[in-house]
Parts: sequence; structure tokens; C-alpha cells
Amino acid sequence: MGEDRKQDLKTQELHYWGNTPEEEYYNLHGIKSAKSFYTSPRGITLFTKSWLPSDTNPPKGIIFMVHGYGNDISWTFQATPIFLAQNGYACFSLDLEGHGKSQGLKAYVPNVDFLLDDCLSFFQFILSQNPTFQNLPKILYGESMGGAICLLIHFKIQTLFNGAILIAPMCKISEKVRPKWPIPEILTVLARFAPTLPIVPTADLLEKSVKVPEKRITAALNPSRYKGKPRLGTVLELLRVTDSINGRLSDVNLPFLVLHGSADVVTDPQVSMELYELAKSKDKTIKIYDGMLHSLLYGETDDNIEIVREDILKWLNDRC
Repeated sequence: MGEDRKQDLKTQELHYWGNTPEEEYYNLHGIKSAKSFYTSPRGITLFTKSWLPSDTNPPKGIIFMVHGYGNDISWTFQATPIFLAQNGYACFSLDLEGHGKSQGLKAYVPNVDFLLDDCLSFFQFILSQNPTFQNLPKILYGESMGGAICLLIHFKIQTLFNGAILIAPMCKISEKVRPKWPIPEILTVLARFAPTLPIVPTADLLEKSVKVPEKRITAALNPSRYKGKPRLGTVLELLRVTDSINGRLSDVNLPFLVLHGSADVVTDPQVSMELYELAKSKDKTIKIYDGMLHSLLYGETDDNIEIVREDILKWLNDRC
């Protein structure tokens, strides 16, 4: 890895610790960033951000990004859109309901379809406000649960987006963290009466996702991070949605890049391979990274992160 790139990553770490003013931080990286609140059609107030190339570099494409369960767009996630903006791509994202600075009970996902509609309405709003974007490639990007939401968006609207980048997509929850029988049956009964109750017994996802110990510490410092156990209703909804998507892999029909770590124990890399094999898409690419965990773009070593980033950038540049 080049020394400049190493220094870039270290600078981002300093920002996560709160030592760099926000505007100065983005100027340092040669990009523009803005934040605002967006009210979805169902009346939910959602925190949003954009990361754009400098004025001297018009965007090559538009990337609409969806974070994963328990994450948000203002902490470790944003290292990726910053990198993409530096390389000519306009990136837009929002904190999902119940995540980050958006409205809702923390980490409660009563219905993934609501999140899907929120994302889609926001992405369409961005396009309506920026006519120059209409003729640019429009790419979906999702991490983990966000990858599942991207696939659901594709199932709902087949023609709006020109491709998708799926990072360890939650097409199926790994058996290594999925509750064992009879726990799901018991939880299903309890959820009817107390869906928001945070009592689902699961492994520590941060420990399972992030390989580098120092980065676990940084991730844990996120003031918006949900630190409780998963809520009953959330787990049952994610199980429902992933089972549904797993049965529709052959319906995927847009260009996509799917990336997964072979050692991921949060989402199942085998299902990503099944997605690649079963999808109708004529343009499809898969990368399985030996020994990498769930958090490919933050939790790995800096050298591994550079490998994943460059694979994403090459895929984008070849199509934009």
C-alpha cells in the first residue's frame, strides 16, 4: 500500500475520534459533502448525506448507498463514499429508520419494506432535484442488510438503476449467528406481544465482523451505535426477508458485483455464490476474499481494504 493511502486512512481514523472539524476534513480529502434531513412519504424524518467530487471534476456516475443493520452513515461507513467521491462518483445515502440520526426506535426494523420505500423515495428525490444526473449511470450500493434492500429495490423497479454493488449482502443470515431451534419458535410467540424487546441471544456482531482489534475500538466509540441485543421484531423480520430473497435469486437481472469474505460468519458467502450462479444477469461478477470477515471495507487490514476498494473502482470505471 502506498504511503499516501496509509496516511489517508489514518486521517480518517482521526476524524472518527473527533479531532478534525468536519468541513476541514472533507476539504482535506478534496471532496464536497452536505447533510440534511429528508421526510419520507410516510412521514419519517431521515438524516442524509452526500459526498461529491470537487467542482472541477463532474461525476462519472451516481451511487445510492444503503448501510447495514446497526450501522449509520456518519462513522466508519463514510470512508467508502469519500473514496468513491475522490475517484469521480457522486454518492448519496441516508440513515435508515431507527439508525444513526434518523427517527425511530434504535435498531428496530418492523418491516424492511418500509426501509425499501424510504430509500427509493429519497433516491428518486435526489434525481428529481438534479436533472444533470438523469443521463449518468445510477448504481445501487449496499452493505449486509443494505445489500438485501438493494435487491428488493431492484425487484420493485427494474429499470431505474444500471447496476448494483453488493458487499456481503444479507441474502441469508449465517447459521453461525442464526438462533437455533427452538429459539426462533419461542421468539415468534413473544414477538406478537413485545416486538421491540431486545432479548434475542446472538453473538457480538462487532467482534464477528471486524478483524483488526484497534478498529473494533474505534467502531465501538460511535455515539450512534446500538449496543443492545437485537430486538425480537427486527430479528424475525430479517429472517423473513432473507428467506424471501434467498428464494428469488434467479429473479436478479441487473449488472452486479458481489463481494464477500470467505470467513464471514454474519452473512453466508455460499449464498453470494448461489446469487452469482442463479441470477439472470448477463453482466455479473463475484469476488470471494480468502480469510476476510464481514466488514470488508472497514474491519480488515488497510492492505485488504485497498484490494476491495480497487476491485469496486475497477468495476465502476469499466461501466461508467
